[in-house]
Amino acid sequence: MTSVALKTVTGADAGSVELDAEMFGVQPNVPVMHQVVTAQLAHRRAGTQSTKTRAEVSGGGKKPFKQKGTGNARQGSTRAPHFSGGGVALGPKPRKYSQKTPKKMIKLALRSALSDRANEGKIIVIDSWGFDAPSTKSAAAALQALNIAKSVLIVHNREDVVTVKSFRNLPSVQLIEVSELNAYDVLCNETIVFTKDNLPGEVIQTAPAKAPAKKAKAAPVVSDPAASTADSSETEQS
Repeated sequence: MTSVALKTVTGADAGSVELDAEMFGVQPNVPVMHQVVTAQLAHRRAGTQSTKTRAEVSGGGKKPFKQKGTGNARQGSTRAPHFSGGGVALGPKPRKYSQKTPKKMIKLALRSALSDRANEGKIIVIDSWGFDAPSTKSAAAALQALNIAKSVLIVHNREDVVTVKSFRNLPSVQLIEVSELNAYDVLCNETIVFTKDNLPGEVIQTAPAKAPAKKAKAAPVVSDPAASTADSSETEQS
């Protein structure tokens, strides 16, 4: 397993976390990632482009000139594709660009993308954001404390509304729910930030090492002069 430092919002170490080898320790499969990302981008296409054929263009019901005697090629309509204002031959029509992708390939692409970021040391795990109220200023200060300057993907839970409102106005931040995590968004961002609660896979946390406690010095023994006088008198009487 790969071990990463568990950070706080202020950038201090709060122990370490073992990343799940099944999610962050696989060999990145580049062809699978390419195929899944291509299918994901194709699915985003609206497919609403449309051109009119000669049957859909208005006008052109009258024969432009007589069949014979003009020396020109015979024409039946001015809405043919070779006429100005005519229809389009073999033009695009509305269609779906979606591709069928097996679920195992989608999961493998996500594991490959996460493993690639983990190999580069671009996975950051924090204890919790701990924002009491939405604050963009606090969010920017937290990124600065974590030494994050480029594009970052922050993974959050559905109920973490305060975190979403704090980060959504920062231009270099992309927010995504843990249930919607995908290979394309992981590959589009330089750094991926998880919290300890939404880290994929099994989470093993190690507490920070504590400094050895210092031994307390023994208090000096103070003799009681009254007791010593009493002991000496008893010895003389005996």
